[in-house]
Amino acid sequence: MQPWMMVILIASILIIAAVAWLIQDRNRSRRLRERFGDEYDRILIEAGDRQRAESELEQREVHALQLRDRQLDWRDRDGFQLQWQHCQAQFVDDPAGALNRADQLLTELMRTRGYAAENPFDRMTDIAAAYPEHASRYRDASRIMARSRKGEVSTAELRQAFLDYRSLFDDVLGRNEVEEFKRAS
Repeated sequence: MQPWMMVILIASILIIAAVAWLIQDRNRSRRLRERFGDEYDRILIEAGDRQRAESELEQREVHALQLRDRQLDWRDRDGFQLQWQHCQAQFVDDPAGALNRADQLLTELMRTRGYAAENPFDRMTDIAAAYPEHASRYRDASRIMARSRKGEVSTAELRQAFLDYRSLFDDVLGRNEVEEFKRAS
């Protein structure tokens, strides 16, 4: 093989590798942005560097998915279910109070499962990582709850926020997994 052919071959391989790396990097960024939504931008600003931010998000994603795979003890699960039933019954007489209690229960449940629970931003990031289908509805429900503290929401909005919390609560609790297991048995 001629030396100039070898140079062209090596250059071609390097160009192909660089293009493949760029495509992979772009796909990684797009996937993380879609999965984390607003939290992607927040972490990006916090980290000050896209690579560092995306590395942090991938670590959170792995951590949250590992936590999601860890099941609750049956006593904890039953206790949370009972507390949720009381909270749901409270909604009839005190929708705003029930929504506040739902948020507290969800926070307690997430803490028990090992998710970030104290910091709302970290909690949102864990929810986006482990339960991406709930992220935007949880964000909306949290906004409604904040507005309810100022008395600026309707009962219909409180009801929607409560239903959104319940849906996430069921998934974090693993209630849907238990129901699927019972149906399969």
